[in-house]
Amino acid sequence: MTMLLLGLVLFLGVHSTRIVADGWRTRTIARIGEKPWKGLYALASVAAFVLVVWGWGLARHNPVVLWTSPAGMRHLSALLMAVALVLLVATYVPGNGIKARLHHPMLLSVKVWAVAHLLANGTLADLLLFGGFLAWAVLGFRSARQRDRASGAVYAPGRTGPTLVAVALGMALWAALVMGGHAWLFGVSPLGA
Repeated sequence: MTMLLLGLVLFLGVHSTRIVADGWRTRTIARIGEKPWKGLYALASVAAFVLVVWGWGLARHNPVVLWTSPAGMRHLSALLMAVALVLLVATYVPGNGIKARLHHPMLLSVKVWAVAHLLANGTLADLLLFGGFLAWAVLGFRSARQRDRASGAVYAPGRTGPTLVAVALGMALWAALVMGGHAWLFGVSPLGA
């Protein structure tokens, strides 16, 4: 559990600089440059992610069960993941209406992903992993919306074509995960089959 906690603190800490220390982040980028900042950020993120994956894998060997979710929660979780994956893809498809309307679909995707996994999983490691990401995404979304208001950010209206592309790609990714991708990547079938 120590590796998981260390990885989460580092990963979420690195990804929280805009939430808790935006001024420091801006000054540091001005001092060392954008490319060195991105390089250090990427190195720290990858190292922390490796710790999270390693720690979560270790924690799964000796699970501390906090609750047992009803079987139906797996189906609800799978449905929520369809939403999460559409939001994730909408982050990267330019000109789509989802991003135009919601402004920060990546953070919303993480929220839905975390809630979906908390509904279906009840170990201490799951609570730490998904609960930690949920708390980070809630704070991150709030912080991003505050920055938008402070800067007077205006988002271009979305178009139907890119919106349909985002939905189609998100649903295709969801189908790939449900039909074996999740079991292949994580050793667990999302529907328990």
